[in-house]
Amino acid sequence: MELVKELLILLGRVVTILPLMLIVTLFMGRRSVGELPIFDFLILMSLGAVVGADIADPDIEHIHTAVAVVLIGILQKSVAILKIRYRKFGKLITFEPTIVIMDGVILNNNLKKIQYSIDNMLLLLREKDIFDLSSVHLAIVEGNGNLTVMKKPQKETVTNEDLKIVKLHTEISYPVIVEGKLYKEVLAYLQFSPTWLTEKLRTAGVEDINQVFFAALDKEGNLTISFKDEKLKDLPPIIH
Repeated sequence: MELVKELLILLGRVVTILPLMLIVTLFMGRRSVGELPIFDFLILMSLGAVVGADIADPDIEHIHTAVAVVLIGILQKSVAILKIRYRKFGKLITFEPTIVIMDGVILNNNLKKIQYSIDNMLLLLREKDIFDLSSVHLAIVEGNGNLTVMKKPQKETVTNEDLKIVKLHTEISYPVIVEGKLYKEVLAYLQFSPTWLTEKLRTAGVEDINQVFFAALDKEGNLTISFKDEKLKDLPPIIH
């Protein structure tokens, strides 16, 4: 009987607290679920911790959990309103957008600032169906960690059907140098020799491969290079 009683208490906690959490989440708005800025992420983690503890520990006063859930929801909503009314306040509790690629060049120093690796960046680009860095005019890591990409005008997507063109191959560039390390198997696959690449790098002003942070090569022999200490001037200001 004691076990049945405990189970009924647990069931009662679940069927009362989860609908309350749903109502509070809907009250907080779509932003807190979809974009997950840093503050909203912390809020949702707090909600999960409070509700999880309430369900798992029968010694916790159920009414205290309900009050905590409501207060967390009100706090998030209040902060969201303050962020809209006072932009300076919003900047204090979120990350700034950061430019990571400019005209096909990866800005290594900016990647370091936001603690993104080259692998993270390539993954985000592939998720946007971008396999050739040279097609990117501007790429920005937003405050919520998403990547926004603006392609060069001549690289904007146009349907082959509209142009009545049959595309013979897909443009894709392969990482051939990452943080100074040469991937000879990529060169072999693309049917280029290390000597050819050395000459190509020398033509681009690269005397030491360790200067290269990232280099990509396509089947046509087009090489895109980003240096470890890349410093581009006249970066556009990004306001969030």
